[in-house]
Amino acid sequence: MGWGSAVFATVVALLMVLYEWPRMKQHTRREKTAFIVVTVTGWILAVLLVLFPDMKGPTQWVDALYKPLGKLLEP
Repeated sequence: MGWGSAVFATVVALLMVLYEWPRMKQHTRREKTAFIVVTVTGWILAVLLVLFPDMKGPTQWVDALYKPLGKLLEP
């Protein structure tokens, strides 16, 4: 399931870019850059979640990052 789903996510991302890119000719460079950054970020997250389904979520990362700071601030 892992690699097949990762390939499927890649194909979907490529099809999305191929469909949208010709329609973006009138858009500015900044909008095109934002489109690519958001698409690549979503693709990376999709592939990581497919390959590592038990990966910690963003709230768990923030909790792990700030837990030592919270211990320092406790009286």
